[in-house]
Amino acid sequence: MAASTKRDYYTVLGVPRTASEKDIKTAYRKLARKHHPDVNPGDKKSESLFKEIGEAYSVLSDPEKRKKYDRWGHDWEKIEQAQAAGANFRGRPGSRTYTWSSGPNGGGTPPGGFNFESEDLGGLFEQLFGRAAGGRQRVRTAPTKGRDLEQPVEIGLEEAYNGTQRTYTLTDTQSGEARTVEVKIPAGAHDGLRVRVAGKGEQGGGGATPGDLYLIVTVKPNPQFERDGDDLRVKVPTPLYTAILGGEVMVPTPKGTHLALKVPPETPNGQRIRLAGQGMPRLNASGRGDLFAEINVQLPKNLTEREKDLFGELARAAKGS
Repeated sequence: MAASTKRDYYTVLGVPRTASEKDIKTAYRKLARKHHPDVNPGDKKSESLFKEIGEAYSVLSDPEKRKKYDRWGHDWEKIEQAQAAGANFRGRPGSRTYTWSSGPNGGGTPPGGFNFESEDLGGLFEQLFGRAAGGRQRVRTAPTKGRDLEQPVEIGLEEAYNGTQRTYTLTDTQSGEARTVEVKIPAGAHDGLRVRVAGKGEQGGGGATPGDLYLIVTVKPNPQFERDGDDLRVKVPTPLYTAILGGEVMVPTPKGTHLALKVPPETPNGQRIRLAGQGMPRLNASGRGDLFAEINVQLPKNLTEREKDLFGELARAAKGS
């Protein structure tokens, strides 16, 4: 898709330019689920939208990239590369301009000599991309790095807890060569995580460094656990008698195991009890978050006559107290 035909990234995500990081993340998750290929099998339009949404999020979720995008729009990467290439033409340390050798005695500068400390981007592009100097010389541009590739990937909470991997077959647009890339997704992965695989993007022209491959992670909602950063919350069915008198309940963990939890007497419905270190692994750090067990009191059903009599006695006792 040419840069001129690209939709504005804010429009793609349906958020204003003043949107917060949280607003951008929320919009991305909603749209990614709606247009995910697994939800719309064989729908080319949804597949295209899914890729467009991932591309928009990868830029707007990164503060530095967003700042550049807000300034230069879809040309921000080209301008950034041009500026980086321009830096390579600086003279000796401390010099501010690049001096051309155009005269017969090697002196002077060409028309339009460029000061790299200015923001004359038009002059920068003319020098970098081939304007002849005095009709006789042309600046040679350094080989550009290969294009970075981005691939949205959706994983489950269990995969995010344990870490997982994905295998992709990529075809290079320049050479047509197909190659297989295996990518490891670390334990503790979260929504919006960019997993970089260096040198696995498109090949660069003229022997330049290949680009990188980025996986943009989305973690699917889990029907049992609710995630809040590295912490998890889970509702634990608790018999009424246990909540009133105290006792023990079994709490599920993301490992697939259960932990015994002591419930104090007269524990109210909705009370959260913290199990330290039983949450998600901390990405790129040691330790884990916490697991919060939320007491979900269950009322008894199919009461016997004896049980009804006992509840009646309780009700009368409560009225008389």
